[in-house]
Amino acid sequence: MDAFNSISGNKIRCLLLLGVCLLFASSATSLAEPKTHQHDFVIQATPVKRLCTTQNSITVNGQFPGPTLEVNNGDTLVVKVTNKARYNVTIHWHGIRQMRTGWADGPEFVTQCPIRPGGSYTYRFTIQGQEGTLWWHAHSSWLRATVYGALIIHPKQGDSYPFTKPKRETTLLLGEWWNANPINVLRQSTRTGGAPNVSDAYTINGQPGDLYNCSSQDTIIVPIDSGETNLLRIINAALNQPLFFTVANHKLTIVSADASYTKPFTSRVLMLGPGQTTDVLITGDQPPARYYLAARAYFSAQNAAFDNTTTTAILEYKSAPCSPNCTNGPAVKPIMPQLPAFNDTATASAFTTSFRSPRKVEVPTEIDENLFFTIGLGLNNCPKHLNQTRRCQGPNGTRFTASMNNVSFVLPNNISILQAYQQNIPGVFTADFPANPPLKFDYTGNVSRSLWQPLSGTRGYKLKYGSRVQVVLQDTSIVTPENHPIHLHGYDFYILAEGFGNFNAQTDTKKFNLVDPPMRNTVAVPANGWAVIRFVADNPGAWIMHCHLDVHINWGLAMVFLVDNGVGTLQSIEAPPVDLPLC
Repeated sequence: MDAFNSISGNKIRCLLLLGVCLLFASSATSLAEPKTHQHDFVIQATPVKRLCTTQNSITVNGQFPGPTLEVNNGDTLVVKVTNKARYNVTIHWHGIRQMRTGWADGPEFVTQCPIRPGGSYTYRFTIQGQEGTLWWHAHSSWLRATVYGALIIHPKQGDSYPFTKPKRETTLLLGEWWNANPINVLRQSTRTGGAPNVSDAYTINGQPGDLYNCSSQDTIIVPIDSGETNLLRIINAALNQPLFFTVANHKLTIVSADASYTKPFTSRVLMLGPGQTTDVLITGDQPPARYYLAARAYFSAQNAAFDNTTTTAILEYKSAPCSPNCTNGPAVKPIMPQLPAFNDTATASAFTTSFRSPRKVEVPTEIDENLFFTIGLGLNNCPKHLNQTRRCQGPNGTRFTASMNNVSFVLPNNISILQAYQQNIPGVFTADFPANPPLKFDYTGNVSRSLWQPLSGTRGYKLKYGSRVQVVLQDTSIVTPENHPIHLHGYDFYILAEGFGNFNAQTDTKKFNLVDPPMRNTVAVPANGWAVIRFVADNPGAWIMHCHLDVHINWGLAMVFLVDNGVGTLQSIEAPPVDLPLC
């Protein structure tokens, strides 16, 4: 009988253990399931004080910068945007692939009509196969100056980073600040045809830092402890300026860019074009102290004004002598790093050409569409109706413009391109964007003035679903050569090579990295140089490719890829949402 009771007891214990194991297994499974994250964004005017003055800035939920969104790979985001400001607005989820959900991409008059004052729109999309640091921002006029925030994509539940787990993570949004309404800055530039006024400060997480007036007490503090390794997620949200970034006396190990992992490499200095993100590991291996993180302009244009100030935050060791809240004397002045000269193109190029994918990747080798796009500035003649007292304020009385393949892009204003494309509505755009420059010339040499004035148009280039695309992006010296951060919506792409001068297919093709090129969503095309990208057109819709210097997109440095549906539902764009804004 005792033996029987013992056997029965063991069975019961086994069953109980089995039940507990199944319960834990069930919990683990539910933890690993993708989640849906719901957020409300209210676009509104908010008093924001910087540089001793208060501006009535447009913000999200009264925050500047806006809320950081954190999700896992595979999760779905549902964000209701309500516009309580006096301007039209849209939100773009920069770098999100938007597979079949182009209606949620956000660029004004490209994938949607803007959200009018008093209106709302709910963005719905799923993150598929992406991990790392991205961001969101307004894609309407110059609202992006203050309407932006981080979008962090963690690995799936149970997965880990392909590098040692950091002790802590810090997101750093680099931005620009005007002591003026940025919309008015743009409007004045549009009215006069001249270049817009440059910003009054750069910022880190919305704060200019120690080196500006009325800014010291709000300088961002980044904590670190001796011996620990932390992850810095750095985003260039500046409106018009590529930026150098560094940390005094510390090496930075780059592990990811534009939400794609990279083969780790170390650098003292980063260069990020507007729109680009870079994740770096930093180790507390220096004497406990306070060290400046600093960012300043990388400026490659010639004879043009730019904001030459420096923004700072403070990397503070926990055991640093006399932190700001200490009582035994004044805080110890942080150690200042040495930043490159503003025009140090060699340092910028050395950094951007160091990126590699962590392992061999499947680069398209057979090409269906071999495209060559010139990118750069131009000048339009001043309209005759403007008299001498209101003469245009570009060089020699002209108006600044910009173009790709001599086409200066014009947005429609009564319907979005995606709606017109999907619904076959004529008269909104043409599908005849040139695959090559209309005229070959010495792109980086002394360009004839007859080529300085582009044509205007809303022109797209059609791609069949699944086509393999190569684009050579060639800077020109018209007006001035310049480093252009070119961003493609709806896609990541491989950067095969970059170089200076005119691209030469006979010799430069030999430089292509077809083994482990980096994957990005924004490529910094070198000043007076070129870059080559490849991607597979596997996402149907209307996808704008443009310079992420907002002054240049306003001048027309953009085009649109029109990607056809493939076969069946899974290769076709979804139906438009019922709450898609009307024009």
